[in-house]
Amino acid sequence: MNSSTSKPNSTQTSSVQLLSRDRIGALIFLVVTLIYGYQITNIALFPGDEFEPFTARTLPYLLTIAGVVLSLLLLITGKNDEQSGATVGFNWKLLISFLVLMAAYGVGLTWLGFVLSTSLFLLGGFLLLGERRKSILFGASFPFVTAFWLLLTQGLDIYLESGYIFSAW
Repeated sequence: MNSSTSKPNSTQTSSVQLLSRDRIGALIFLVVTLIYGYQITNIALFPGDEFEPFTARTLPYLLTIAGVVLSLLLLITGKNDEQSGATVGFNWKLLISFLVLMAAYGVGLTWLGFVLSTSLFLLGGFLLLGERRKSILFGASFPFVTAFWLLLTQGLDIYLESGYIFSAW
């Protein structure tokens, strides 16, 4: 038996060790965050805003920095799949269900408004993740979204979509 075929060489072993679910996820998150950060330059500023300490670009810029730092931390500290116990197969049905739920949320936001569509989105997400207790389903979705809506609209005076249904009413 040839010894070169029975033992993997060091390049095969190191490439397998470098790629793990944690690191692949961190790379995807890093790319999405950098694209988001690039899009910040498209946010228009009012004349004179460039001298203000807080503008429409400030929070997205801080979110970009936080996303890059977190994804780089995960890249550095990410464990191999064997070490993290990630031997279970990937649940494609759950992923596709969440993608459909997010698309429905995007459409529902325009038609149903922020409060109703976000509450239904959280309710659907909890159901997809296996939560069946009605007290948790309704107690964590509707009151949380209502409180968040009140904070944004009444406390910070930020406009949130009311929805075509409520506008036509």
